[in-house]
This record gives sequence, C-alpha cells and structure tokens, in this order.
Amino acid sequence: RSYSSPETEGQLLNSFVQYFGDSLGRKVKRMPLIEETVLPGDSLLTLPVVIIGNGPSGICLSYLLSGYRPYLSPEAIHPNPILHTKLEEARHLSIVDQDLEYLSEGLEGRSSNPVAVLFDTLLHPDADFGYDYPPVLHWKLEQHNYIPHIVLGKGPPGGAWHSMEGCMRTISFGDWMELPGLTFKEWAASKRRNIKSDRVMPEEIACYYKHYVKVMGLQKNFRDNVYITSVSRLYRGKDDEDRSQLNENISTQHLEMEDEQKSLIKRNWEVRGYQRATDGSHVPFCLFAENVALATGTFDSPGRLQVEGEDFPFVLHSMSDFGAAISKGKLRGKADPVLIVGAGLTAADAVLCAYNNNIPVIHVFRRRVTDTSLIFKQLPKKLYPEYHKVYHMMCTQSHTVDSNLHSAYTSFPEHNVLSFKPEMKCVLQSASGLKKILKFSVALVLIGSHPNLFFLKDQGHSIGQHSNQPITCKGNPIEIDPYTYECTKEANLFALGPLVGDNFVRFLKGGALGIARCLAIRQKKKHELIESGDGGGDGVP
Repeated sequence: RSYSSPETEGQLLNSFVQYFGDSLGRKVKRMPLIEETVLPGDSLLTLPVVIIGNGPSGICLSYLLSGYRPYLSPEAIHPNPILHTKLEEARHLSIVDQDLEYLSEGLEGRSSNPVAVLFDTLLHPDADFGYDYPPVLHWKLEQHNYIPHIVLGKGPPGGAWHSMEGCMRTISFGDWMELPGLTFKEWAASKRRNIKSDRVMPEEIACYYKHYVKVMGLQKNFRDNVYITSVSRLYRGKDDEDRSQLNENISTQHLEMEDEQKSLIKRNWEVRGYQRATDGSHVPFCLFAENVALATGTFDSPGRLQVEGEDFPFVLHSMSDFGAAISKGKLRGKADPVLIVGAGLTAADAVLCAYNNNIPVIHVFRRRVTDTSLIFKQLPKKLYPEYHKVYHMMCTQSHTVDSNLHSAYTSFPEHNVLSFKPEMKCVLQSASGLKKILKFSVALVLIGSHPNLFFLKDQGHSIGQHSNQPITCKGNPIEIDPYTYECTKEANLFALGPLVGDNFVRFLKGGALGIARCLAIRQKKKHELIESGDGGGDGVP
C-alpha cells in the first residue's frame, strides 16, 4: 500500500513530545509516534524499542529503559555468601552493567529462567524460605542511559489486572507483586489504604501499577487504547514500487551507503494497529522499530474445550462474565446449578463466588483429587484457607461418595465434557467411559488462557520451543536466549513474562533486566560506531 499518499489513512493522530538526545544521533523535539499517514517529505524516524503490552512486564521494562539502574546497597549483605562475593567484586557497577550469566550461576528458584531467579533473589532474598529480608539493591536514575521507547497497551497501565474479578485475592503476597523502586506498602500508606492481609485484591494491584507509571515519570512512554494488528519485518521487494519508495525515504533519513540501507530495511520492524478514540472510532497508525518486545501476557484467549455446543451463549469462559451474570441477577432463583469446568485457582474462585451467592455448583475436572500436580497441594493451608476449603469440598463432596447431587456443591473428578446441548444440558464422560447428562443454569469453562499473537507471522507459532505449535506459557513458551530474552529464532524480537514461562510478577522482572542489558550494550556499540565515523547502522551488531 502507498505510504506517500495523504489520502491513505487520514491525518496525524498523536505526537510524542520529548527530547531523545544523542540516543538517536541528534536532538528531536517532535517525533511522529502514532500516525495515520506518512506525508511526502515527512521524517520517518525509527524508534529503538516498541513494547507491546502495558502490564507489569511492560512497565518494568520501561522503568529500566528510562535509565533507572540498580546498585548493591552500601550496607547490604546478601544471605547467599557466594552471590554476595560476586556482587562485591563489581560494587561500583549497576547490575545492568554486569555479567548476568556469571551472577546467576548456581542459583535455584521457582523459575526456569536464570536471570529471573537472580533478580528475584536480589529483590526478595530467600523469599521462598519464608524470610522477609529487604532488597539488597538501591536505585539511581541515570538520564544518559535512557533508551527511547514506547509502550502500547489496550487499557490503562497495569494490563489484565484491571479486568480481573475484584472479589478474589491475588495468589502472591502484596510485596511480591510490586515493581522496583516503590514498595506496595509505601503506596498503600500514601493512599491511606488499609491493607488487612498480605494478599491483596486485584483492583489494588491494578491501581498500584497505574500509580507506579505516574510517580516514576514513565507516562510519556505509554499510549493506552491501542490495538496491534500487525508486526512484521520490513523487506525490500523488487516489484513493490510503493514499498521501495518507503524504503528510500527511510534510508535517506538514517543511512548513507547502499549496503547499510539493505541492513536497515531487513532488520527493522513495522508495527501497525489502531487507537480507539473517545468516540469509539478506530484511528489506524503505523510506526517503525529497531527492536520489539512482547509483553502481552496470557489473558487474551481463554482456553476452550473444543466440544459441541461450546459457543452457546450460556457457556461462559471468564470470571468477569460470570460476575456480571450474578450482579445482574440472571442466576437469582434458578433451580439448576452452575456448571464449573476446571481445577485451577480461577475455577476455585468461581466456586467460591457461587458458593458465597448461594448458587449451587457442579464442579467438573479431569484430574484425580489426589493428583500431586493440583495447585492446592502447593499452597499452605494457613495462608490460603479459602482455596483449601474448595479442595476439601472437591474431595469430600464428590458424586462418587454420594450418588445424589449435594445441595450446594458436587464434584465430578476424572470427568470430561463431551458436549453442551441447547436445552442447557451437559454430557459428561467418566474415566471408565460412563456417560452422564446433567442440567445446569449456566456453564463456566475455566481451563486456563493462552496468549493471542495473531499480529505475528503464523501467529508466532515459529518462535516457540516447539515449532509450528501455538504459544502457551507452560507447554510451549517462546524460545529465548536465557540471558538476553531475545528470541532465538527471530533477531531483535524479545519476549518476557508469561510468554516465556514466568507467570509470577516477582519473576517477570528478570526479563526486563535481561532485555535492558542487551539493548544497553547494543546502544553503546551503536554510539561507538557513529563516533568513529563508521556509519549509523541500526544499533544491531
């Protein structure tokens, strides 16, 4: 499509007013950021980094790219003597400027990514052993380390936390949900919020993340109500005159030599999408980036059973839909129970929500109640009494214990859903092959969720650990370099958070550290090339 025509997509939507300094080789006062068209003669400036997703992963990465640097605190002594010795060796350097592979060697934790374990133990030393040690780091804002970037998100900063059901508590402690430089307790005290438990409500976490972006001065890098439709490489096609013209415009802005033109065009990314305006209209945009970081999380696509009748309107796939049905009184006075499918914490939240609203429950799940991989087996009873209440009912109020349905709750372990019928009936099948037909008022399928990477080529199937399969946080995360978080199968594409298997906020921060170090090294090499007169390049060695 032609980018040089003023009629292509409209007029300029937004602009990013900021000084980038030497990071782009020259001072810029106004840069086209989210735009609907590229007019003849317009400057096509390429951003070093575009971050897709504004949840805690994207926020933490923006924090580090904005120049915040962690140093070993003068009085700090890490409880791991080997790690502490390593930290003392380069006390004058920030952690971003140190060898992360060396520092993380030999550390163990609840993440498969070594940098995630390293950063977590620096922020929460020996947390898994029940200790509440303070971080061994202190933070400095170093403006010269700022790397220009933009964070694009569908809603306000905080991502999916703004859409989670407000009646449930987080699985992690409040201080494990916090981001560097601002403790959750400090924020709660400043807002005069009375936190009665170490575990907090999702709405409190969402407010904390939104406030964090403001208090840390990151707002200039964030754009809300943005939906990505395409992320693709820029390639120069011989027969594509329009794209050739675009490439020539870009190259005249950035490079002088033909070889460097080809290098830039092949390495940079084109990011397309639209921003939803206040009147509900969609305003398209296009921007360009040297690097793209995927921080989208996994809440985009709820898991589906892929069975007959699952698309009926009375079959729901999210807690928010279930909560809305309850608040609107749609289930009030219903004689038939709610059918809940799944054995994870979200399904347990649904059971509790129904139970607390006096709605009878049929609970269906595939596993045995004695299965050691059930999440309830990993949660201390004293800290998570409500979840153990659900687990107790799963074990003691099974249809196998009593052939009749219990008045408030009945579980069906080791059962699969075969189909949903239009008359609000469900066909179940036991492990032995026995089929049952049950009547229900509404069905709620809560079997996990998956990231939706439709904007990537082949929906991102090519960048997973198992090629040509959908990306999932457990079975098939994006394959990355363990220390830079760069995709091993796609240069200049990074991923962090649940996309690489780190579902807990306390571990996703390591991804931001790895990416920030990688990009800082590349920016330094780029500046050295410019100063030596070897050309600008795109910052990729």
